[in-house]
This record gives sequence, structure tokens and C-alpha cells, in this order.
Amino acid sequence: MADTPASRSIENYGYQQELRRSLTFTDLLVYGLVFMVPIAPFGIFGGVFQGSGGMVALAYVLGMVAMMFTALSYAQMSRAFPMAGSVYTYAGRGIGAPVGFLSGWMILLDYVLVPGLLYLIAGVAMNSLVPSVPVWLWLIGFVLLNTVVNYLGIETTAKVNKAVLIGELVVLAVFLVVGVIALANGKGRGFDFTPLYNPDTFSWPLAFGAVSIAVLSFLGFDGISTLSEENRDSTKAIGRSMVAALLLAGTLFIVQTWVASLLVADPDALIRDGDPNGTAFYDAARTAAGGWLATLTAASTAVAWGFANSLVAQAATSRLLFAMARDRQLPRFLAKIHPTRRVPVNATLLTAGISLVLGLYMASRTDGITLLSTLVNFGALTTFLVLHVAVVVHFLIRNRSKDYWRHLIAPVLGFAILGYVVVNANIAAQRLGFVWLLIGGIVLAGLMLTGRKPRLAVADPTPEETEK
Repeated sequence: MADTPASRSIENYGYQQELRRSLTFTDLLVYGLVFMVPIAPFGIFGGVFQGSGGMVALAYVLGMVAMMFTALSYAQMSRAFPMAGSVYTYAGRGIGAPVGFLSGWMILLDYVLVPGLLYLIAGVAMNSLVPSVPVWLWLIGFVLLNTVVNYLGIETTAKVNKAVLIGELVVLAVFLVVGVIALANGKGRGFDFTPLYNPDTFSWPLAFGAVSIAVLSFLGFDGISTLSEENRDSTKAIGRSMVAALLLAGTLFIVQTWVASLLVADPDALIRDGDPNGTAFYDAARTAAGGWLATLTAASTAVAWGFANSLVAQAATSRLLFAMARDRQLPRFLAKIHPTRRVPVNATLLTAGISLVLGLYMASRTDGITLLSTLVNFGALTTFLVLHVAVVVHFLIRNRSKDYWRHLIAPVLGFAILGYVVVNANIAAQRLGFVWLLIGGIVLAGLMLTGRKPRLAVADPTPEETEK
């Protein structure tokens, strides 16, 4: 498959180039890393530890492998259809417009809900550090700050991303160096391989059940695909930046959770009782070096989730809403582009509003974070399954591709792994996710009955795009 300029095909599908093409491969890579958050395991370490029977590193290894197959499928579809919209665009044009609508509807569980989840987690974390400031006030502050940055344009977002990423990597480096030194000095339980494999607790259902939690840390690499119309490099840049971001972030996840697992003071108690306060990682940091490291890791988690991750999540969500509205699958006003900032202004403001309302409501529930997390994961994983099917249908069946590795074997393996994860996921997530899918089906039926049946223009592929 020869490469083509990223700007070539928007007009071929009947669209105008409205978003500003200014992002390089490095910008896309940084965006993906910030979206995934290099220190993401800090916030959910206790839940993954309990769910995996202490084999946290194994859960992240399996999660990285599963997401890598998904990234390969994203790379193929982003080159075939270099437009905003992520799985909505790829499933709609790779399989059929109604499938694309339902895929977009399902991934809304991920994209629309995840900013609210991130703001809530950050608000709770900051409240634990500064109890005099309530969660709701922290939440409002984060929403306003991120909305202003995203409104100023994608270039401003990219610059902020780089600065925040450097800060996260510095904090992570401090934890790893101090943690390894602490283990060498006899703190914790010393070095062993139980975070990767423990014969006393291992089972495949247990491992993949933990992956369904750990995968939250990987969500975000797919957000790179929503920036296809702002990528100024070749179409290969989208797929390459996804794979690179996954490899880098996955490696960091495995290393940091391995070290933290060895610093857990009472592994059996954590497996038995769980981590209701979400402080297991910070407790491990305290074991390594005392309160200063626990405070540093907690504060960095709040800033990373509530500012950096939420910033890029809001940007990705607004691009998805923009793409669906442009195709008349959502209200038209969401397709409005700011005349000078060149950003989907109404979609950005709506995302901020939903995040604020959702975050404030979930902050009043004792199960708010858990409920949002399970819905976000289920929405993402189910749409990833459709993505793999779209690769096979578009390339192998429709275009008779002979590249069996990229267009058959890899997507089938990715589908099988993710399917197993979904089957072993939280029952509540499965039920709520299927209810959301049912609502989407009703909305689709309503669109078809009112003469707005999903239709997506499909351009004739170039010889390079169908190269076998």
C-alpha cells in the first residue's frame, strides 16, 4: 500500500478542508501519549492489582498486545479513509453507513463520558490533597481551563501537551529511580516475577478480566485518528504515531506497575479487600520514600488526568461529534467551525457542558467513578471489535487484498483477544453497554423513518490505495 498525502482525499468524499492541517508526526505522538497518560496506572493500580491477583504487569502486557492489533487495524483504515470520525468513519465506509452510525454511537460511551470521568478522578484526588476545596469546585476549574485551551486552537493544545508530557515523565522517572533503590535496600518484598506470573493465582479468565480494567490506561491512542484532517504529514503518520505511542506507553505501564507491585506492603489484603479509596499506588510510593513521594504521585495524577488527559479527550470528542454532525447523523450545529480558530467550536462547548454536568452528578454517587469506568471501557472495546471487522470487509472482501497478515490474520487475532476480554468484563458494564446500544438502534430507526438514513459518500480508491 503506497503512501499518499493526508490532504488528498477530503474533497474526494464531498467535504471541504475546514480544520487546520498543522500537526506533525511528533505532535500526533505526543497527543497520543498525553491522552493515554504515561502515569495512568497511578490512579487505577489497586483495582488492576485486585482483579489480576497481583499480576498487574501481566495485565498490562496482555492489554498492550490486544491494543497493538487494534492499532494495526486503525493504521490500515486511517490510510484508506484519512478523515475525522475514528471508528464511525472507518466502519461506515468500510462496512456500511448504518454500521458506522452504531459504531459512532457506541464509541460515544468512550469519548463523551471519558472527559467527565477524568475530571471526576482529578477532583477527588485534589480534594484529598486540599480538603478545604470541594470536589465540585476542582471539577469546574478543570473544565473551564481545558475548554479555553481547546478553544484557542489545536496548535495551542499541541504546545500544552508537550509541556505536560515532560512533567509526567519526570515524575515517573523519580518514582522508578527511588522505587528501585528502595527495593535494593530491602524495602517492600524485593525483586521477583510475581507481578508478571504467579502460579498460585494465575488463570486466563482472571488475567483477561483484569485486562478489561487495565485497558482504561491504553484508551486514547485511538484518539489520534480523530485528528486525521489536522495531520499535515502523509497518511502513514496516523498509524505510525498510534503504534509508537502504544509501544512507549505500554512499556512504561509495565515497568511502573512491576515496581509498585513489589512495594505493596500487604498484597493479600489488597487482593482481598480491594482499593476503595484509590490510594494503593500512593501507599506503595510511601513505602519507598515516605510522604513526599506519595504526595508527588497523587498530585501528578490529578493534574495528568484532570488537565492533560481531559484536554486531549475533549479535543477528540469534539472531532467525533463534528464528523457525525457533518454527515447529518447528529444536529447540524455541531459541525460549525470557528472562522479563525478553525476548531469545531460548538462541539467543543457541548463536550465541556456534558462533562461538567456528568462529573457533578457522578461526584454525588458513591459508585460514580466505577460506573463511568466500566461504561467507557465497554464502549471502546465493542467498537474496536467492529473496527477489526471493517478491515477484513473493506480490504479482503471488497478490494480482494492479498495482504493476508494486515487484512486478515492481524484483525482476526485482535478481534479474538478483545472478544475474550469483553466476555470476561464486568457484568454491569455489559448490561449498561447493551442498553446504550439498544437506544442507538432506536435512534437509527428513527433517522431512517424520517428520511435521514445514514449515507456516506465513498470515493473510488486510487491504485495506490488498493495495491495488493
